[in-house]
Amino acid sequence: MAEHIDEPQGTDEPRDDATGAAGAEPGGTADQSTGTGDDMAAEELSVEPAGGDEDDKEPRVGVYICHCGGNIADVIDVEEVAAEAAKLPHVVSAKTNMFMCSDPGQQAIADDIKELGVNRVVVAACSPRLHEATFRGVLERAGINPYLYEHANIREQVSWSHGDPDEARAKATGLVRAAVAKAGGLTPLEPVRIPAEGTVVVVGGGVAGLRAASDLARAGLDVHLVEKELVLGGRTALLGKLFPNEEEAEDVIRRLADEVLENTRITLHTGTEVSDVEGYVGAFTLTLDQRPEGLTIAADLDSVARDVGELGWQYVEYQGYGPASAFVESASDEVADAGGESAPAEAGDESEDAGQTSTVQAGAIVVATGYEHYTPPKGEYGYSRLPQVVTLVDFIRWLDEQPEGGTPTFNDKPVRSVAFIHCVGSRQVDGVQKPGPSGHINEYCSRVCCTATLKNVLHLKERFPQVAAYELFQDIRAYGRGHEDYYERVNKAGAIFMRWDGAQPPKVAKADKGDDFPVTVSCIDGLTWGEEVEVGVDMVVLAVGMEPADIGDLGTSLRLPVGAEGFLQEVHPKLRPVELSTTGVLIAGTCQAPKDVTESCASASAAAVKALGLLATGHVQLPPFVAHVEPAECVGHGACVEECPYPGAIAMEEYPDGTKRAVVNPALCSGCGACVAVCPTKAIDLNGWSLEAYEAMVDALLATGGEVAR
Repeated sequence: MAEHIDEPQGTDEPRDDATGAAGAEPGGTADQSTGTGDDMAAEELSVEPAGGDEDDKEPRVGVYICHCGGNIADVIDVEEVAAEAAKLPHVVSAKTNMFMCSDPGQQAIADDIKELGVNRVVVAACSPRLHEATFRGVLERAGINPYLYEHANIREQVSWSHGDPDEARAKATGLVRAAVAKAGGLTPLEPVRIPAEGTVVVVGGGVAGLRAASDLARAGLDVHLVEKELVLGGRTALLGKLFPNEEEAEDVIRRLADEVLENTRITLHTGTEVSDVEGYVGAFTLTLDQRPEGLTIAADLDSVARDVGELGWQYVEYQGYGPASAFVESASDEVADAGGESAPAEAGDESEDAGQTSTVQAGAIVVATGYEHYTPPKGEYGYSRLPQVVTLVDFIRWLDEQPEGGTPTFNDKPVRSVAFIHCVGSRQVDGVQKPGPSGHINEYCSRVCCTATLKNVLHLKERFPQVAAYELFQDIRAYGRGHEDYYERVNKAGAIFMRWDGAQPPKVAKADKGDDFPVTVSCIDGLTWGEEVEVGVDMVVLAVGMEPADIGDLGTSLRLPVGAEGFLQEVHPKLRPVELSTTGVLIAGTCQAPKDVTESCASASAAAVKALGLLATGHVQLPPFVAHVEPAECVGHGACVEECPYPGAIAMEEYPDGTKRAVVNPALCSGCGACVAVCPTKAIDLNGWSLEAYEAMVDALLATGGEVAR
């Protein structure tokens, strides 16, 4: 029963959070803290109950129980739960619906608000992460404060986790009872409203960063694009032709970079890293450290001054797109001077040798720091010990440099046979591979390596059909549009496939003296029912996977969440796929997970849209579930400041009478409640989650006679 998760057609999706164009998500408590930031006037950020008719009237609670298809109703007797809810104090309506999130379900709530005077709403359904914002939107459209709403999770927490119908019903009844008790004491709230800078900083000048910067600037926002290298293009510049359309990496990078260079809303900083970030969504301050040879092309330069030809920009294969000075030892002063504020240092100029530091203000940040290719440790598959063993990146460049016709050569010797080993640095097995510098193995699949390898095997066979190609793989994961075509074409071209198990990886060894080939590769082949197969080859190509790039001080300053695999962790893979828990910080490209160029550009455009929705109105709205202080109760104990995990969220300020009391900056507060727990006078409480609300919920649960505890 818990396996099917049918959703109704035409269901309203949850309204977006603070990064959506519609404004702040009424629910959720995302971490907004990234440092102390600038002080803001307390009156600009204060969050007080909104008051109004709902605050003055007696609570009239509507309770709505969702069948969720059969996900809930197949286990829980929802009609009985609704009948029990109807008996609770202040409840004036208790109904069930097949899908509460559907248009008819939402309309039922709106009708009760208008016709029955319902002014508090409880919905018992799936996780609030999915549809809490949906139902808050219903309240708002019906004319009452959207925060007079409480959600009871009876799917994940009840029907999916309890098989006994009686126990499930008892627990669901208890949770609904607790939600009603809390709803009766809710007061109207208003979102935190913050003035927002109309500028975005994009960190990373690969294809994702270039795509995001261009999209943002074309939408009317000012952009600072920060790249730590002296050239643009990132790791894509190492790849030659790109699948699935065989477009040259140069063409993609050049087109994106030219869009950036020609847009007068974009300031480009090369040779630059972000060393510190302070502030919060709408008001970030970033410190940029630029090396002496770095270049700044200022946004205020006119289109003539920004002309690519005038700047001397060029594309160098397998390096990237940059000014001529980035590819030669002695920089051209004319190029740097034409480009902007920073010119490479003159010899002997000690003041410039240290580079320069500057600060920029931004309302949002897009992190597009990319990835690194896995570097095999010395000896893995013979790497760094046998000269014939190279990575796929090295092979791409080698193949591109081979003259047409005849026999390809490597180290001045003819290449007659090549073995390609998949999953090098990916899908590693504990106890088989040794942990890398990070201290752990890479158990994840890098996704793009299979198609990248197939593409280059095909290129080899098309140019030199006489060369034998062996593909040693665990699984072929050609998942994208057009990817499977490579597999079929490689098969038809005559490549030989051997399938190995992760616990028994292939072995690469130097051939015996007198053998026809310099290297032998062997594996236990699953395609021949466990036979050990050995082949002699002239080259071994390791299809290395992706690893997250080092983001340095940026991760520490922004408190960026990192997943188990080392990549940055989004809030939700489906509902908020390009947002981090630090509000106002978005992710694009392969800093999030292994992706191909198509997926990286798609996520970059998504991040740009989110940033635009966040900043387009000139202010940001954040959920109101933050701490507030009753000054009359505060004695200046200071325990709240010491306990708060978010720098700058609470501070002790001196009042006119000479006493010090706690003051909350709601833009930095995440509503975690740590301060509430340590306040000796109970002077601090949380909007929407007061101590009184908790006590009412506990009392309601105990009133069930302990049934819910089972």
